[in-house]
Amino acid sequence: MARRKAKPKYDKKLIIEAFADMAREKSIDKDLLQGMLVETLSLLIRKKYGQEANFDIVVNMDKGDLEIYLMRTIVEEVEDPSLQILLKEVSTRTQEVYELGDEFIEEITLENIAENFGRRLIALATQTLGQRIRDVEKDNVFNEYNDKVGEIIVGEVYQVRPGSLLIMHNKIEMRMPREEQIHNERYKKNMSVKAIIKEVRRMQGSGTPDIILSRSADEFLARLFEIEIPEVYDGIIEIKSISRDPGERAKVAVQSFDERVDPVGACVGMKGIRIHSIVRELNNENIDVIEYSLDPKVFIAKALAPAKVKDISVSPDTRSATVLVADDQVSLAIGRNGQNVRLASKLTGYNITLIKEGGEDIELIEFREELGREMYDNIINLGIDTAREFLEADIYELLSLPEMSKQTLLEIRQIILTEFDEQEMSEISQAILEADEFSGDSVEG
Repeated sequence: MARRKAKPKYDKKLIIEAFADMAREKSIDKDLLQGMLVETLSLLIRKKYGQEANFDIVVNMDKGDLEIYLMRTIVEEVEDPSLQILLKEVSTRTQEVYELGDEFIEEITLENIAENFGRRLIALATQTLGQRIRDVEKDNVFNEYNDKVGEIIVGEVYQVRPGSLLIMHNKIEMRMPREEQIHNERYKKNMSVKAIIKEVRRMQGSGTPDIILSRSADEFLARLFEIEIPEVYDGIIEIKSISRDPGERAKVAVQSFDERVDPVGACVGMKGIRIHSIVRELNNENIDVIEYSLDPKVFIAKALAPAKVKDISVSPDTRSATVLVADDQVSLAIGRNGQNVRLASKLTGYNITLIKEGGEDIELIEFREELGREMYDNIINLGIDTAREFLEADIYELLSLPEMSKQTLLEIRQIILTEFDEQEMSEISQAILEADEFSGDSVEG
């Protein structure tokens, strides 16, 4: 004859250790975890005995105790099963003598909990407790990393996707979207990556923390300065502003609160050792360190380095500046694809307009929207950096550019001339229209 299965005996020491391990592994406070267990057991009791059930739960995981006391009144006929129990049912459960009207206390422990509630309800309770623990885990991760926004972490790439990198840090998944990456860097699985925590938000539906990392943010460069330059970390030198083309070039304005400390020299370091460590971290991004000045003219002149300027007029009300530069300094002041003047404008907060010495001029990048990116790049590749240079360029050379028709050339010239408040010369427009009748003679405006 088959024997009945023996009721399992629970080792309290193992229960205590398992509870402590769970609290530590999930980074959940033991009291909070114990509270969640009580909530789950309460749900279990109400599911079986009804919402009005009278019970008491004793949970002490430090001692390995878990007991449920269900109180019901002994009656001859049950009207409310959640609060009442038949006398004859009580007599089958205990040897003690009870009378009608007495309170019967049923004790449920770990040894008989499965027998009392059944597999289905135990499975439901396990699922509910697991979900509560996962929710608390998500909240803990969100709060922990939300407090760390602006800090640098070092993680490991574990998946490279077309639109983003997935990075692991302390077993937490983080994400670096393409726009937050340095465009000329190449990432591989398992490589270490240093980045700043830019933002923490919750994913819709699941509530899972979405931790956004960045290497292209200005704040990342600022934190690297704090790490590599003690004077910045100590507050002796302050970073006033930063402008970047990530991976290409950056300008950083610094100010010293100690007259004995040269802010630029301190940031660059002996033989450039300090700044070079930052440059290497940013994939050889060129960094210009500029001393901040309260005088906008001085600040703008320094921001346009390496170009040397002749004169600067500023309008603080409109935050605009007109800068006069010598003919041989125009290309330096504008920079490749307008990079130098663009970064200087962002660094200083002034909209900078460059004028070539000897006549009014405007950098060609100001017309990029009208020209279109491809046409603008094609013109720049001819070595034409300003509007005047375009107007004076050889029309045959311009007409040789892709998509540059006679009509397009006339329209571009008209846009530029309107900006200068000038009229097109009929001889030039006629020469453009009849250009195919010539064999390459140059016509300049």
